[in-house]
Amino acid sequence: MQKRTKILATVGPASDNVETLANLIQAGVNVFRLNFSHGTHEYHSQVLANIRAAMRQTGLIVGVMQDISGPKIRVGKLNEEFNLEYGDLIDFYYESCVGEKIGENHYRLSINQPEILRKLNISDSIYLYDGLIRARIVDMNVQYIRAVIENKGKLSSNKGINFPNTRLDIEILTEKDKADMKWGVENGIDFMAISFVQNAQDMMHAREVVQSYGGDVQLIAKIEKFDAVENIDEILRHSDGLMVARGDLGIEVPYYRVPTIQKMLIDKANSHSKPVITATQMLLSMTEKESATRAEISDVANAVLDGTDAVMLSEESAIGHNPVLVVETMVNTIRSIEEIYPYEKFNFGYDDAMDMVNESAVRLGDSLDAEGIIAMTSSGQSAKKLSRYRPKMTIYAATHEERVARLLTLAWGVVPAYLIKKGRIEDMLSDIIQSGLKRNIIDKNNTYIFTAGYPIGTPGTTNIIRILRENEITFFGETKSQPAKAKKSEESAIPTLF
Repeated sequence: MQKRTKILATVGPASDNVETLANLIQAGVNVFRLNFSHGTHEYHSQVLANIRAAMRQTGLIVGVMQDISGPKIRVGKLNEEFNLEYGDLIDFYYESCVGEKIGENHYRLSINQPEILRKLNISDSIYLYDGLIRARIVDMNVQYIRAVIENKGKLSSNKGINFPNTRLDIEILTEKDKADMKWGVENGIDFMAISFVQNAQDMMHAREVVQSYGGDVQLIAKIEKFDAVENIDEILRHSDGLMVARGDLGIEVPYYRVPTIQKMLIDKANSHSKPVITATQMLLSMTEKESATRAEISDVANAVLDGTDAVMLSEESAIGHNPVLVVETMVNTIRSIEEIYPYEKFNFGYDDAMDMVNESAVRLGDSLDAEGIIAMTSSGQSAKKLSRYRPKMTIYAATHEERVARLLTLAWGVVPAYLIKKGRIEDMLSDIIQSGLKRNIIDKNNTYIFTAGYPIGTPGTTNIIRILRENEITFFGETKSQPAKAKKSEESAIPTLF
């Protein structure tokens, strides 16, 4: 059984060669993530070339997501590791300094964005090393703020720092981020994840930057701040998808609220027909071990049951001991839980007539026990709308644009195919059926639902539903029209499944 939930895998030293990337695609990866918190443009350019080579080698379509670093707040350079104990004092200086021990149980340091310190108040919390070390502000003056350590831990240079429950008015994109985004546009990246989003204005600004470089990349809002949770509806309206970034989110909000927030975010994205990714520590123990913990398997399974479009691997595939085994473990977990998937719970209202057509196609397919829905789409929107209703059938999305095919790699239950040939609807349907029969994707003994829009090539005009049974499949399969082939280019040849 083909899995419906998609898998993102972060590329790193353990997985950046063509052979491993091809093996990961064959194992079940749908989208590769390039983490721009690490690596140079030269490195990522080579990785991207390797991904495209792996696509040609496997004949399968995958997407590429660029994860923008954002204004990550970090401690500065320390002259040595701090061994912090309960009750120790740390002075956070406004001016840059080398962190050092300045007395018995007393330390000083600076951070990379010191202007944030002026927004804090007595009794505010500060989390060091991505939440592993907690401190509370007890004093402030013109030189520094002083905090007392509330649990022991070791702190080294450049570790992350968080200010939970503090509203930070900081620029969402650094100059480095903008240079990275320019690289993404120039290199044809499919998705761009924007970090530390707090409101709709952040996403609007990110889109303006992308457009200023002549790009039209799909923007994914990473939800990892409490403000973002509160502003989720407006953020969704200006985003192309969400990532539930549970790492920083689990620091910014009480950890016990993360599961309920995850469910809420997934439900919101589903209702808006926007893909949603569940991320962070899903199979973390497999970074070093050959098997996952039972809790990790349950975490993946529950994200699938919540309705996530995709689950994401970070360290596991970037620096892990056996990235391919990790993906195989995730695929097996997804397939197992999808056997009891609650398809009936995904019942949404109608935003427009297109929703009514797509839901009707899904319900018709269910009543006829159809094997799949064949959706012709010029923008990918109709396939995403179909995905929203979580049909039991596979959604085969045929498009004339190779970019649209890649953008559908994130959508739940959608198998994208790129068809270069364009003509009358009957001719294109004939191409699809002939190629599908040839590749054993379509079986004439099964029933399929066909959807399309007229006029052809006009986004958002899905207005045709057709039932394809043995007679129709045989008729279209025997016409003289030839199957569409993927367009070849010097840089990359995007394969087609039809």
